[in-house]
Amino acid sequence: MRILIVEDEQALADALARGLRREGMAVDVAYEGDTGSEKASVTRYDVIVLDRDLPGRSGDDLCAEVAGGVTRVIMLTASGTLRDKVAGLALGADDYLAKPFDFPELVARIRALGRRAVPATPPILEAAGVVLDPAKRTVVREGTTVDLTRKEFGVLEVLMAAGGAVVSSEELLERVWDENADPFTTTVRVTVMTLRKKLGEPGIIDTVVGSGYRVRADAPAAHAGV
Repeated sequence: MRILIVEDEQALADALARGLRREGMAVDVAYEGDTGSEKASVTRYDVIVLDRDLPGRSGDDLCAEVAGGVTRVIMLTASGTLRDKVAGLALGADDYLAKPFDFPELVARIRALGRRAVPATPPILEAAGVVLDPAKRTVVREGTTVDLTRKEFGVLEVLMAAGGAVVSSEELLERVWDENADPFTTTVRVTVMTLRKKLGEPGIIDTVVGSGYRVRADAPAAHAGV
């Protein structure tokens, strides 16, 4: 899941970004409204965590700008009155959270919004004997748990959710990594290579030359013990 945090309290924004990355999310950060608007105009985010009181372009203006598309918005504010919540939701926000808040609650709300930001996918993804549980962040092949890094898990999740469709390296880089990733590196190729090794034989991830990668829906199941 790709997240944008727009928050002018730099210490808070950076702390949230670190925490969400530990949860396996790709996170970009903007410390004021104009930068947030620029980032949102060039990247498709699943969820924007948006402070309402921002320097430059206000959080209200930015919310109204991005509302109505596939990106979901959760607004943060120091005021939690009913009037403020109603006003925020009226601007197009999908959720509203008053400061201070508990980080686990923010994570739960982001995950809930993220499920609404993309076409619905099954809660459990399965292909060729591989079972991926996004909520538990587990991968099992033929009864054996496969230990994956966060990036490997993210790549596999995006590929399996595509249902056999080809996913480009650029899309994988955008959905699983964040803006700090170098688009000219071999990061995606190396991650797919290590993912294939961990999943074992027979392989389920095809390379489509010049296009990207896909999980074969008709791939044979692994032998017992793989």
